[in-house]
This record gives sequence, C-alpha cells and structure tokens, in this order.
Amino acid sequence: MADPSSYRPKPGQIPDSPGVYKFRDEHRRVIYVGKAKSLRQRLANYFQPLTSLHPRTATMVTTAASVEWTVVATEVEALQLEYSWIKEFDPRFNVKYRDDKSYPYLAVTMNEEFPRVQVMRGAKKKGVRYFGPYGHAWAIRETVDLMLRVFPVRTCSAGVFKRSAQIGRPCLLGYIGKCAAPCVGRVAPEEHRELAEDFCDFMAGRTGAYLRRIEQQMMAAAEDMEYERAARLRDDIEALKKALEKNAIVFNDATDADLIAVAEDELEAAVQIFHVRGGRVRGQRGWVTDKVEAVDTAGLVEHALQQLYGEETGDSVPKEVLVPALPEDAEAVSGWLASRRGSGVSLRVPQRGDKKDLMVTVARNAQQALALHKTKRASDLTTRSRALEEIAAALDLDSAPLRIECFDISHLQGDDVVASMVVFEDGLARKSEYRRFQIKSFEGQDDVRSMHEVISRRFRRYLAEKARTGEWVEEEGQDGAEVSGPESGGLPAAVSGEVSALQEEDGRPKRFAYPPQLLVVDGGQPQVAAAQRALDELGIDDIAVCGLAKRLEEVWVPGEDDPVVLPRSSEGLYLLQRVRDEAHRFAITYQRAKRTKRFKAGPLDAVPGLGDTRKQALIKHFGSVKKLRSATIDEICEVPGIGRKTAETVAAALAEAVPAAPAVNTATGEIIEEDDGGSTP
Repeated sequence: MADPSSYRPKPGQIPDSPGVYKFRDEHRRVIYVGKAKSLRQRLANYFQPLTSLHPRTATMVTTAASVEWTVVATEVEALQLEYSWIKEFDPRFNVKYRDDKSYPYLAVTMNEEFPRVQVMRGAKKKGVRYFGPYGHAWAIRETVDLMLRVFPVRTCSAGVFKRSAQIGRPCLLGYIGKCAAPCVGRVAPEEHRELAEDFCDFMAGRTGAYLRRIEQQMMAAAEDMEYERAARLRDDIEALKKALEKNAIVFNDATDADLIAVAEDELEAAVQIFHVRGGRVRGQRGWVTDKVEAVDTAGLVEHALQQLYGEETGDSVPKEVLVPALPEDAEAVSGWLASRRGSGVSLRVPQRGDKKDLMVTVARNAQQALALHKTKRASDLTTRSRALEEIAAALDLDSAPLRIECFDISHLQGDDVVASMVVFEDGLARKSEYRRFQIKSFEGQDDVRSMHEVISRRFRRYLAEKARTGEWVEEEGQDGAEVSGPESGGLPAAVSGEVSALQEEDGRPKRFAYPPQLLVVDGGQPQVAAAQRALDELGIDDIAVCGLAKRLEEVWVPGEDDPVVLPRSSEGLYLLQRVRDEAHRFAITYQRAKRTKRFKAGPLDAVPGLGDTRKQALIKHFGSVKKLRSATIDEICEVPGIGRKTAETVAAALAEAVPAAPAVNTATGEIIEEDDGGSTP
C-alpha cells in the first residue's frame, strides 16, 4: 500500500486549467483516468487525509504510485481525451459498463451494389444503415417478413445470390414475391437501390407520407377498375400497419430522442436506454457496472453517454437526449454530443408530460435489470470466491490467488510444437492477456523441456519489464554478481536480452508485465518440476506453482511425492479444471492453425524475401506454379516488381522443389493433369 504523500505533486506544479489526469500503480499501469475544469482543484481533493476520502477513492490513491496530467484547451477536449484514454488503458478503477448482451440490429448494406437486409451484431460497418437495437433477433425477422411484401429487397447471402445468378433462377422468395430478384435481372440495380432506400426511410420513421402515397395509388387503381392491383395495395397497407404496431407509439409528434435511466445501489448500477425514433420506441438496451469509483447519478449518466455515443456519428446521435440527472459539465457534454452529431443536441431532464411518463417506464426497466443482475451474480460471485479460498487453503498460500496463469504444450507427433498461456483474474478469464509461444530451442517432442523453455521466456520478460520501469532492487544474483537497475546496465544475462523488445507505451496492458499469484501447468510431477526449476534459475521465489494431471485430476506441487487431492465436488478443483481446459483449448487451436498453414504451403513459400503480393503477381502472370517452373529467368523478370536477382532465386527454389505426384483416376487408370503442381498462396 502506497502513501499518497510520497507522490503528491509539489504546490504550484499543477496548472489551474482544464485537463485530463492519470493515476498509475507501481507497475506503471494506468489504474484511473479523470478530467477536470481545474486540474489543481480536482487533484488536491485526492490528497486529503485518507479518513476523509470515500473508501473507493482511498483504495485507488493507496494503490497508485504516481499521477500525471495533460492540459487541454477546452472542457470538450478533456471529455474526448478522457474517453479515448479509458478505451485505450482500460483502468481498473474507472466505471466501465458491461453490455449484458450483444444486441442485434436490423442492417441494410447500402455499400453493396445490391443492398441486402439482414440481422447484424457487433461493431458497426461503414456504409451500412442500422436500425435498433432490438431485444431479440426474431423480432427483427418478423418485422422484415411483413415489410418484404411492400419492399421486396434482397435478403439472401452472397453465396445464394451468386448461385441464383449462375443458374438463372431466383430463390423461393423471388417466386413468392418477397424479393425483387435482382440476381436474375428482374429489376435493374438502380430500381433495387430505390427499394432499399424506401425501406430505410420507412424504418427511420417517415411512415405517414409513404402510407398516404400507397392509399392514393390504391384509390386510383380502384377508380380505373384495376381491382387486383387495388387489393394488392390494400394488403400492402395492412402489412405495413401491422409492422408499425410492433413498435409502441409514445409521442404523437415525430420525436427523435434517447431516454436514459439509472438504477443503483452502494455497489452496482444498471443503465437502461430507450431509442425513440419518429415518436415510436425503436430499440432498447442496457448495461450493468460495478461502482469501482466514488460516483453519483450524474457521473454515471456521463459515463453512460460516453459509452453510448463515443463511437457514433451523424444521425446515430439523436437531436434530444433525456437523462435523470445532468452531468457536472452539462454544457461540455452537450457540446461533445453536438460535435459527434454535426448539429445541436438537447441534453435535459424531462419535467412533465409524456416524456417524463416514459422516463418512469425506462427507470422501472433499469430497476428490474439491476435486480435480475444481482440475482444472477450473487451465486456466481460467491462461488468464485469460495473456489479461490479453497485453492489457497489446499496449496497453503498466504492469500487467495487473484491472478492465475496456466500453461499447456501442444503438438502433433512432435511437429508444430507450441504452448499457450491463459490468464484468469478473480476467477474469470482475461482473454486480452492470453499469449501463445512457438518452441524455439529444440525440435521434437519433449513436453518437460518445452515447459521449462516457455516458463523461462515468460518470466524473463517479466523481469525485463521490472528492470525497464525501475522496479529492479539491487540484490545478489544466484552467481554472486550484482543485479542492478536499468540505468547502470548491470542486468543479468537472462534479462538483458529482453529489454529492447519491450517498447510499448507505458500504461497499456503489456506482454508478461504482471506476475501471477499462482502458476498452473497442464501435467504432473515432471512438468511441475520443470516450471519450478525455471523460476529458481531466474531467482523468482514469490510465485506458487502447481500442476493438474488429467488422469486422476490430481494437483501436484513442487518437491512433493504425493499429490494434493481435492474433493470431486470442490469448487477449487472445478476452477483449476476450467483454467487447464482453457489453456488446452487455446494451445490446440494455435497448433492446428500452424499445421494447416504448413500443409497449405507451396513451393513459393520457401523463397526468401518473397511476400504475398509478389507471389500473387507471379501466379497471376503465369497462371500456375507449373508454368512458372518452366519459365526462363528473363520471362520471370517481366513480372512487375520482380528483379533479376529475385527471379534467379525463384527459379532456383522451384528447380529444387519436387513436383507433386500426378493424380490418377482409380476407375480408369488415367493420369489427371495438374495445372499448378503445388499450392498457390
């Protein structure tokens, strides 16, 4: 625990201007990011007596080891920089909303020649129109099915579209009138794009004018005694009205607004957002967060606005945002939202009328979401805590292992030997810190030797990072040589070769920068002994080691002849199994990828200095590897980007490569000629 006075800036050092500040821990990892109108006044609040600080703030300042700041010109710039740094550094003491699901959107791919209507999740793509989010994908499909009668836009995949174009017959939707069948040329690309644009206009809320236009067409058809066409238009109107009924009408006017409500207790908070477009609720979403910092409702609202609109531009940011409490810097937040939208945005608290009534509904949804989350989390959190305590007791650890790293070796009969490292923090997988290794020091199958190499490499990098950040304390090394900090250049040989490879920006999650409390290996006594020997050789004695053997699920510890046997019903054993299985999955996935890549390799892959671009240029020019093999050096030089020296290297490599044996038709005995004689890149 650090004393905040040890890194408190001297009086007068902090400027009295807007800016963004970062607190870092002893590993130089950013643990908190904040902004302020006045850096001097805000930072002074953190260096009060600990008894006068909020408990969470006190925990943060005692975890931190330094503070730094960046001055900006305006509060809007401070808000934008704060959001960017939170996204970049992922600080542990900042509020981060966890989206409780990947919400589906109704998407129209306007960036394609023939736009397609489909359900999409995940990051938004440029040139695609999005509507939603929706609570369930089936709700989107029901709406689309009703609207395809009026707007027969393409919904098929690229493969189905290409196949229909090749055979000259549309799919079933084309036959039943729910697709205009652009694949077979029933409509021109321009006509199909107009259909897609009308579909988007209707989904965007411009429904009244379109319905009136169809009604006029229906009446005109009836007057002209085109009764079949009039009946079809009548059915189209009914289908559109039925689709509209699926979105509740909340405002009589064409209101475009997002309503945000917050439900909170001492430890957690839930946020619910209703998206209203054209006076109707078009989508709903929600987040839940742990209150890891001392923050009130206004602060939660500000964080929610950053999460919701940080990556959005244009019409994705509505004209009006209704909130339960205004952020502290409401004008700055409004200005930031306006900059994202490109026009003015009204940020306010509804006081009366329909908007206040709807806000009550949104708040009720937030309360229900928080209650449901706490019901799910209670048993999960209790179980994880019990599992960590059981592991600590079984292995005789001083405290629960909050960070666990597990290593596994994978190969196929000694080929493509790789290793994996997975990380679990607080009993949950932290996939951003997973790492994978290729075994470099030898060839063949030797799991024990591989484990020793991987553990050595991982913790050499850890020691190198400690040295680079100035955490290395002078002490006597194993061989009696003095081990000193990076300034003196006296690092041990095992460490000095790793320092130059660690040049990432301080504060970001780095490779191997943070030590675990428990190191788990997939295996028994030999693998555990190898891992412990690697740590001993590096002088590391504060990390516990164990192994989990698959045969009887026994837990092995270094130097013991008998394993630690945990009950089959033990939550601790279950957690170790999950960690081990995840390491095995990650390792075998990497090993299979390497094997597949090796099998797909062709003769050109062995040519040194020949990248994918020039390989593709050679294949495109000659048509196949077989024809390239028979070409002269002068002919190879004719390919753009291929010089004479490269051409000679390519010709020599292909001359040495043994062509694949010809294929034989087993039924007729006929030799099947191959065009390429090898795999192309």
